[in-house]
Amino acid sequence: MKTWGIKKAAIALVAASVLLASGCGDGDKKSSWEGGGQPGSSAAPNGEATTPETLPSTVAVSSPAAEAKNVQAIAPIKYESESPDDTTVKVTDAKGNEVEGTLDKDGKTFTPAKALAWGTKFTVTVTGPEADGKTNTATSTFTTMAKPAKLIRVSSFMGDGQTVGVGMPLIIRFGRAIPEDFRDDVERRMKVTATPAQEGTWHWTSPTEVHYRTKVYWKANSKVFYKVALAGVPLGNGYYGRSDLTVDLKIGREFIMTVSNKTKQMTVKQNGKVIKTIPVSLGKKSTPSSSGTMVVIEKKKHTIFDTTDELPAGEGYKTPIDFAQRITWSGQFIHAAPWSEGKQGKVNVSHGCVNVSEKMGAWLFDRTMMGDPITVSGTEEKLKNGNGWTDWNMSWEEYKKGSYL
Repeated sequence: MKTWGIKKAAIALVAASVLLASGCGDGDKKSSWEGGGQPGSSAAPNGEATTPETLPSTVAVSSPAAEAKNVQAIAPIKYESESPDDTTVKVTDAKGNEVEGTLDKDGKTFTPAKALAWGTKFTVTVTGPEADGKTNTATSTFTTMAKPAKLIRVSSFMGDGQTVGVGMPLIIRFGRAIPEDFRDDVERRMKVTATPAQEGTWHWTSPTEVHYRTKVYWKANSKVFYKVALAGVPLGNGYYGRSDLTVDLKIGREFIMTVSNKTKQMTVKQNGKVIKTIPVSLGKKSTPSSSGTMVVIEKKKHTIFDTTDELPAGEGYKTPIDFAQRITWSGQFIHAAPWSEGKQGKVNVSHGCVNVSEKMGAWLFDRTMMGDPITVSGTEEKLKNGNGWTDWNMSWEEYKKGSYL
């Protein structure tokens, strides 16, 4: 009987506790495990938890403005979206042809791969993720400007399939001077891709010409591709770029010529190895050769040097020349000079050229190519930048200063 009394008292105490718990707090408010009372949650009538309604993402075309006219042919297309990673952009012309381009989802920008056609209507369709079975699409149209009358021709000195020396600069020319304020825009639209990758930069040699070189000579046997995308690009004073261009070329073996006035010798290296040492005669004191780094600009197996209109009466000459390789605009060449073979390696007698023997002239001519570098040192005159393709006559730091980026 005593044991039964203790158990009965315990049961009564538990029951009282349960009643007390049910009577405090917010009265009828349900516990969280019953589906009610937690911030941010909702419950169905049957007490089951539900998920808040998902609102559809909003998309829109922000630029060009709807029905805009006279839009630049290279204008980027911008859009708005709450879910850019799940948003697509499609641009089509009046015939429904899709425009190729790249989509920057971080910047919410579609950039056409090339300039859009002049005077053409385009439709932009931006599509975001669906929500509750509803499509989430915005469309807009715009019309590009008519073809301008003031266009600038852009050309490359080199063409597809060429093989050039390791010192060859890439050369782009413009049919009209490019104002300084527009040169950074031009550089941004000129892309060079080398395989293997190599550091390089553009350098403006004049308002109508820009060159590109690497930090050190091109790596032998590299592949080089460059694209100049200036069609429709504003180039100042109401002018626009006429067209785009691409060039795909190859860098040949490494072939480097070094000439010392002190020794009167030319050292020829191919792929880092000395393959020939050639006696030379440089310019005499009254007509010195230039000291500096040049490259082979052009080659003529047979030509005539005619200076009768350049030098004072009685000093000019007209002489047939074999195996001529131009290295400056002022008329310095590497060439065969059989008349000075007895002087080569000993004394300077030329008018500024690098004289070699007939045999060595032929040997060099058969092996060089446009863009092969030659460095002359120790003469009375320094090479003036611009007197030839003198891109390598500057330090890398100096060369970079010619870029507007």
